[in-house]
Amino acid sequence: MAKISKTAVDKALRDKIFQLLFDNEETCGSFVKINDRQYGILLPDANGTQRYVRIGAIVAEEREDMTAQELMGKEIDEYNAKQADKAEKAKARAEKAKKDKERREKEKEEKENDVQ
Repeated sequence: MAKISKTAVDKALRDKIFQLLFDNEETCGSFVKINDRQYGILLPDANGTQRYVRIGAIVAEEREDMTAQELMGKEIDEYNAKQADKAEKAKARAEKAKKDKERREKEKEEKENDVQ
């Protein structure tokens, strides 16, 4: 049996996912096919401005060193680790800002006391 080309396989996967996403008649009518990889829709944002939103399907490369399930799990783990790191850095920035504010207020009080 001949092996089907990567291009054909990826296109079939994208077509399948778009079919699953847009199987609902109500939703499907709103999305417009941009190209073989993307669909788009115009939606108002929270400010009432009309925005163009694209949905794209990316087919991951086949890997010899891991299964598709392992790759997906790895990417999820990497994303969660990055989010945790961002949260930790944000917390550290907030604590530093609080300490700096307290220090400035203390210095201001000392300066005012020195003037009197």
